[in-house]
Amino acid sequence: MGDERDMSVWDVVVVGAGPAGASAAYAAAVAGRRVLLLEKAELPRYKTCGGGIIGPSRDSLPPGFELPFKDRVNAVTFSLNGKYTRTRRSRSMLFGLINRPEFDAQLVEHAQKAGAELRTGVTVTRVEQHGSAVPDRRTVAVVLQDGETVLARAVVGADGSASRIGAHVGVKLDQVDLGLEAEIPVPETVAEDWRGRVLIDWGPIPGSYGWVFPKDDTLTVGVISARGEGAATKKYLEDFIARLGLAGFEPAVSSGHLTRCRADDSPLSRGRVLVCGDAAGLLEPWTREGISFALRSGRLAGEWAVRVAESHDAVDARRQALNYAFAIKAGLGVEMAVGKRMLTVFERKPALLHAALTGLRPAWNAFARITRGSSSLGELVRTHPMAGRALSRFER
Repeated sequence: MGDERDMSVWDVVVVGAGPAGASAAYAAAVAGRRVLLLEKAELPRYKTCGGGIIGPSRDSLPPGFELPFKDRVNAVTFSLNGKYTRTRRSRSMLFGLINRPEFDAQLVEHAQKAGAELRTGVTVTRVEQHGSAVPDRRTVAVVLQDGETVLARAVVGADGSASRIGAHVGVKLDQVDLGLEAEIPVPETVAEDWRGRVLIDWGPIPGSYGWVFPKDDTLTVGVISARGEGAATKKYLEDFIARLGLAGFEPAVSSGHLTRCRADDSPLSRGRVLVCGDAAGLLEPWTREGISFALRSGRLAGEWAVRVAESHDAVDARRQALNYAFAIKAGLGVEMAVGKRMLTVFERKPALLHAALTGLRPAWNAFARITRGSSSLGELVRTHPMAGRALSRFER
């Protein structure tokens, strides 16, 4: 064999060029590996997404990444199904708002600058780790829709919430939510009223909430709720828009999207294939915030895929894949576990949560710290015994 590497085998092939895939491709390319990034759409593409960039997302971006903020948020208005409205302000920025097509395209650019090669308009139908398409035990075959096969030493599945690669790995999901969103262009006078401020409304369906995110002359208005409540969710969005006095404006885009959260025992790899982001069901169960989870898990997947690619046998590859799973569970897994507990409390007692956030300074401070990224849900419960006790009491 020697060291002449077969140039037709990529070190790492990443499927899906959203935030998770672009981060994975960047991390593997920065390590000096030959990386191929495959995306079925042409970029830039539209995504149903509020587009809030919280602290943990900012901290996970490649060095030198200039965030294309449409607005910087320092005030949050909370309401309880349209009532008991209260606005809380912060002296410093809580989080920034971006348009996803622009943000995603910029992430992909960083991956390309680091040396990753991008191919768009490519649909992956399946991956194979055994059989005639696979020349040896160190290789994965990525089969494209047109019949072409791409060979890799490691594969990262970042192909979103209806992931083909997730199916191959055997990802199990236990919470599915329906998000509905409208991008509403508004006149300057209306836009002015929303500048620097978002609205979060705790909704009428258990576990549901709505949001208004301002972006220049457009308001992103959305709601999310457990799947299976389609008609009620649609009605919530309509009522929400009407209550805000926005029913007279024609949305430029209306879209829907299912978010899926992994079950606790769901695998994160199979053989030389790792999954991250939505494809792995990684998102915060209570807020269904996914961008920071995509960026963080993507980076880890890219780093560990490099090690999987270097593995000479199945045992070594498995050890690296388990290390990846451990890294995910130790960080994001802890946050998800607390998020799940928060969701349970929120489903039962939204009014309690609303009262705490609008009336108790420590609760508002915690919210501000989490969005800024100076703390996380998991950290708060760990380091503040009172927060942990309060959560346990509410759960009972």
